[in-house]
Amino acid sequence: MIVVMRSDCKDQDVEAVLQRIQEAGLSGHLSRGEERTVIGVVGQVFPELRGMLETLPGVDEVVRISRPFKLSGREFHPDDTVIEVGGVRIGDGNVVVMAGPCSVESEEQTLTTARAVKAAGAQILRGGAFKPRTSPYTFRGLGVEGLKILAKAREETGLPVITELMSIQDLEVVLEYADIIQLGARNMQNFTLLDEMGKVNKPVMLKRGLSATVEEWLLAAEYILSQGNHNVILCERGIRTYETYTRNTMDVSAIPLVKRLSHLPVIGDPSHGTGKWYLVAPLAAAAVAAGADGLMVEVHPNPDHALSDGAQSLTPENFGVLMQRARAIAEATGRGISPQPAAAASR
Repeated sequence: MIVVMRSDCKDQDVEAVLQRIQEAGLSGHLSRGEERTVIGVVGQVFPELRGMLETLPGVDEVVRISRPFKLSGREFHPDDTVIEVGGVRIGDGNVVVMAGPCSVESEEQTLTTARAVKAAGAQILRGGAFKPRTSPYTFRGLGVEGLKILAKAREETGLPVITELMSIQDLEVVLEYADIIQLGARNMQNFTLLDEMGKVNKPVMLKRGLSATVEEWLLAAEYILSQGNHNVILCERGIRTYETYTRNTMDVSAIPLVKRLSHLPVIGDPSHGTGKWYLVAPLAAAAVAAGADGLMVEVHPNPDHALSDGAQSLTPENFGVLMQRARAIAEATGRGISPQPAAAASR
């Protein structure tokens, strides 16, 4: 249920509505847009509540919402959410590119990659310090040492850092080093972790689960939003289907669909979406054409020596080609590639 306020409503009218919602044992989430102010009612509503709220001063109408994702849906929040981190704006209409190695393997490898993706025009550096792997015998990341290497790369390049959090026990140290916290596909429905992400004061990028429906994905985002953290980014990274020629099946159709259903920024990950380096650039172009707010791309100076995901990693040269293509597609759709943060552009 949402309460739509009149354009001439007063601040005390809004406060009265929020107070009445609280008295009913529910939560009210305020959203002030350019054209209207709405209040989302979160919780198990009862039939009489609608009539109670409609009688309050300043209320234009009370609308029932049939979709279960209230905070992530556009009914409650019609305007696009724009998230700013380290001078980069995500969701403002331009395309943001997050690029870097799947895993932080060494200082030399990470700094080399960071310099290359910055030179090609990326705005955010990605890199994994804690890695969820299907087999326990494969490389699982450098942990805190990897976080320190990412921090050094950020200091040199000025690019904000996004890295994955796998466990609540690592939350404090990841918060210390990361600018954006990534929750991977395997943790999309780790509800305890989602609740904790709702209490942090940093942007969270939530990847779609391996077999998750769009509704399940948005409800996972709802966990974070309902705890108070409204800086949530969604990432389509491919889903598991019967196809075996690709690692996953990148659901490009989910990008415009979720953009219609939700106000949250949507990032496309063609690296995990395909698992094949030669498919990354075409799928990146498709994601941009479909309206994605950004891309997440794996880049490695020597993919054939990568300790994880080498088959889907681009060389710096191929990443440069991808950036040229993404820029052309963005401009053809009336957008552009986001500028780099000022600190990065001046170094």
